[in-house]
Formats: sequence, C-alpha cells, structure tokens
Amino acid sequence: MSEVKEKVLIAAPVHRILTDWLDANGFECLVREKITQAEAMVLVKDCIGIITSTRLQIDIKLIDAAPKLRWVGRMGSGMEVIDVRYAGAKGIQCYSSPEGNSNAVAEHVLGMLLALTKKIVVSNNEVKQGLWIRDANRGIELEGKTIAIIGFGNTGRAFARKLSVFGMTILIYDKYNCEQIPHYVESCNDFERIYKEADILSFHVPLQDDTVHYYNNVFAGRMEKPYILINTSRGAVVDTDTLLNELRNGRISGACLDVWEQEPIEKMDNVFREKLLDIAQMPQVIVTPHIAGYSHEAVYKMSKVLLDKIVMNR
Repeated sequence: MSEVKEKVLIAAPVHRILTDWLDANGFECLVREKITQAEAMVLVKDCIGIITSTRLQIDIKLIDAAPKLRWVGRMGSGMEVIDVRYAGAKGIQCYSSPEGNSNAVAEHVLGMLLALTKKIVVSNNEVKQGLWIRDANRGIELEGKTIAIIGFGNTGRAFARKLSVFGMTILIYDKYNCEQIPHYVESCNDFERIYKEADILSFHVPLQDDTVHYYNNVFAGRMEKPYILINTSRGAVVDTDTLLNELRNGRISGACLDVWEQEPIEKMDNVFREKLLDIAQMPQVIVTPHIAGYSHEAVYKMSKVLLDKIVMNR
C-alpha cells in the first residue's frame, strides 16, 4: 500500500524550483493557480501548506477548514491576505518573500517615472498616428528634483538605490524601519519637509489599518508644490477620490500607478471602473495592471525565498 503524501496547495504562479523540491521530498502539489475561495475551502482540509499570492484570503474560515495546516507562503510582500494573528495562534507559520521581487518593483517604478517625465508613452503613441510633435513633448529631468519615498522596506530601499545615481535629493519616511539608512538618502522624522519640498511622492508601504487611504485629502492639502504621485504598494493606500480631484485641479502633475483600490477590472464595481478609465486616459498618467513585482526573474526569486524559509523551519 502506497504512502499517503502530505499535500500542499499551490494557488499562485511559482517557479518549478519550489514544486520540484516539494515533489522530491514526498509532498503532493495541488497546483490550482486559478482557484476560487470556495474551491479552496474544500481542498485545504487535507493540506499542510499553502502557497498564495492575492487570489486567496487566508482568513479565519479558510484556516479553520484546514486542520492539518502548518505553514502559509506568500508570493510577494503583502500579508494583508493572511490573518497572521489567527494563524499564529493556531501554530501556523506564515512566510512572505519581499526580498524576491523588490528589484523588479524598483525597476518598474523607475521605468514608469522616466517614461512619464520624458513623455515617452504620449509621444510614442503620437508618432504611431503620424504626428511629430516636439515642443509639447519636452520632458523634465530627475536631476535636482526631490523625491519622498514613503516606506523604506525592501522595495523602498531598492528604489532609492536605483535613484542614487540621478543627482536627486531622496527623502525617506518609515514609521518602523529606521535602521541602516544609506548615505544617499535623508531620513525624515515626520512629513513636514516632505510636504514642503517633494516634487515626487512614491508609496512603498504594506496595507494595514494605519495605511488605508494613507494618501487622502488631508495629506494632499499639505503638499506645497505640484508633484508626481507613484503607487506600486497597494491600491487602497491611495484614496481614489483624492487622486482624481488632485489630477483634475492640476496639483498632481503626473501619476504612475500599478495598483488600484479594486482589482482586477472584471471585479471592479461600475464606480471604480469609471474612475480608473477616467484617470488612465489622462495624458499625465501611466497605469499598469499590477505587474511591477511580477517579472520572470521575480517569480524565481520569490519561489526560492519561500523555499529557503520553508526548509529552514521544517
């Protein structure tokens, strides 16, 4: 009689380095990248591990439906999809992998910022239409500008490192992570200098109670100069109504967005869909579909990070 294998639900795209190791070490991988919450409620009853991204909510109900569950691995950084406190109370280990996609996010943000400030997207689309417009498409340089990076964890640090060669003033604010600050950034204890000096705001914070609508009417009202807003963290960090109003009144001179308050488009209600379309059609805005941390290399790196943490804690 063959031995019954311990099962692991793979509910996210992962690199085979992870599944190959699990297979080789006697686990049965249930690969269900498109799984629904309802389907997961049935499958997890026999699982000792779950690998997820944003598709599943590892909430109380799902955890209670998985009596054998010993660990949960998150492809990426946002642990808001996991009830970490409840899982911990049940003795379930929770792992994230922000080290794995921080470089991908940093490169993506830099690419969007350069494309926006150099008007690359707009002018490229015009040339495709047979238009050759130069004066209206003159860009601005990053050198000499001040950028404020809100959140200085893995992605904030990676982005600052990319910017360090551009001759910019790099201000950083982090409520928790204030150790080992590199020489090319200036740490702020509060937002006063950011409100006064920032030409660019870039958010790199997790989604938790104190960061929902972190950027709101109050925050926007304190900004003293027109500025570019960047959000590649979580959509709900930025209040959509504030963003739309600030774009319309010209106080936001441009925006780079990889995330939205409701995702993806097919799951948005009509209100959020219309607001997204309104903003995405503005020439001073670049929107991408939550792909900043989803490079081919990042999928490998995140899988390797999770594998190392799983092995270390066996």
